[in-house]
Amino acid sequence: MHSTSTTPRSAIWLPIFAGLAASLVSIGLARFAYTPLIPSLIQAHWFSASDVVYLGAANLVGYLIGALIGRPLANRTSNTTALRLMMLAVTLAFFACGFPLSVSWFFGWRLLSGVAGGAIMVLVAATVLPHVPASRRGLASGAIFLGIGLGIAGSGTIVPPLLNLGLQQTWFGLGILSLVLTAASWFGWPKVVHPQAVEVSIENSTTPTDPGVYLLFAQYAFMAAGLVPAMVFLVDYVARGLGAGAHVGALMWVMYGLGAIIGPVSYGFLADKLGARLSIRLVLVVQAIAVGLLSIASSFTALAVLAVLAVILGSFPPGIVPLALARVHELIPNHHQQQIAWSRATVSFATFQAIAGFAYSALFNASGGHHALLFVVAAGAIVVALMLEQAMRLLNRRHQMTAASCP
Repeated sequence: MHSTSTTPRSAIWLPIFAGLAASLVSIGLARFAYTPLIPSLIQAHWFSASDVVYLGAANLVGYLIGALIGRPLANRTSNTTALRLMMLAVTLAFFACGFPLSVSWFFGWRLLSGVAGGAIMVLVAATVLPHVPASRRGLASGAIFLGIGLGIAGSGTIVPPLLNLGLQQTWFGLGILSLVLTAASWFGWPKVVHPQAVEVSIENSTTPTDPGVYLLFAQYAFMAAGLVPAMVFLVDYVARGLGAGAHVGALMWVMYGLGAIIGPVSYGFLADKLGARLSIRLVLVVQAIAVGLLSIASSFTALAVLAVLAVILGSFPPGIVPLALARVHELIPNHHQQQIAWSRATVSFATFQAIAGFAYSALFNASGGHHALLFVVAAGAIVVALMLEQAMRLLNRRHQMTAASCP
C-alpha cells in the first residue's frame, strides 16, 4: 500500500469528496430535509400531526441500528461495498416516500434511511482517513462531515422550491439529487483500506483500553442530549415561542444551516492545531453559554443576537463529529481498534440522541409547549459533558494518592 505522504493530492480529494457525498445524502438530506417537510405532510393530509413526529423519530431509531450493524456489514462485504449499498438504500427510500401508502410503509422507509445514516457514520471516516496525512486528518474529517452541514443548509433552500411542485415531486427531487451524488461518488472510494489492520490488531489486542476512551463515550452521549432541542425546536421557538413569526423562524434556520457548514471544517482545523481534548473543552464551554442564552431570550432580544446564537448552535451537531473522531485517534494508535472505538462512540451518541428525542418531545407536551425549559435541560447536559472530565481527573488523583499511601 502507498504511504499517505506520497499519495497525490487529487487521489486524496476524491475519497474525501465521496465521504462528503455519503454524509450529505445519508444524514444531511435523509434526516434534515424531513424537518421543513413536516408542515406540508400535515397540511396535505398525508399523515396526522402525531404520526409525523413519530415518523421523524423512525430515522433516529434507524440511525442507532445502523451504528450497531455498520461494521458487521462491512466485514461481510467491504467498507466500500457497504457504503455504496447504504447510499443506494437512502436513494430508494426517498422515491418510496413519494407514495404515502400507509404509516407503516413510510415508517419502514424512514427507518431504513436512518439505518443507512448510522452505518455510513461508522464506516466513512475509517474508509477515507487512512489515505490522508496524519497532520491533515482533522481538516479532512471536517470536510467529510461538511456533508451534514450542507444538508442542514440545503434543507432550508432546496425543499421550499421543490414543495411548489408538490409533495410527491419533492420526495422524487430529493431522490434524484441523492442518485446523482451516489453516482458521482461511486468510483471515488479508495480501493484498499489498511490491509495490515487485521494483523496489527491481533498483536495489540491485549493492550488495555485508555480510560479516556470511556470518558469520551460518556461526553459524546451528553453532547447528543444537548444538541437535540435546538435541532428540533429552534424554528418553532423563534416563530411561536418568541412571537417573531414564521419568516424570522425560517431565517434562523438558514443561520443554523450556515453554522452547520462552518462547524465541521473549523472544528476539525481546531483539532489539528490545539489537539482534540482542549478543542472539545473550548467548544463545550461556548455551546453551554449559547444554549443558556437562548433559554433566556425574549421577544425583545435583538435579531442579530439570535442570529449569532443560531450560527453557534448550528456549528455543534456536525462539528463535534470530527472532534470526537480526532480524540479517538489521539487515544488509540491502532487503526483497527480506532474503528471499534469509533463505532462504539457513534452507538453511545445515537442511543442518547434517540432517547433525548423522545424525552424532549414528552417534556415539551407535558410543560404545555415550554421551549425555554428544553434549552435549560440541554445546557445542563452540555455542562455535565464538561464536568465529566474534571470528575475523572479528581478520581484519578484520588486513586494515585491511595496507591502512593499503600506500602
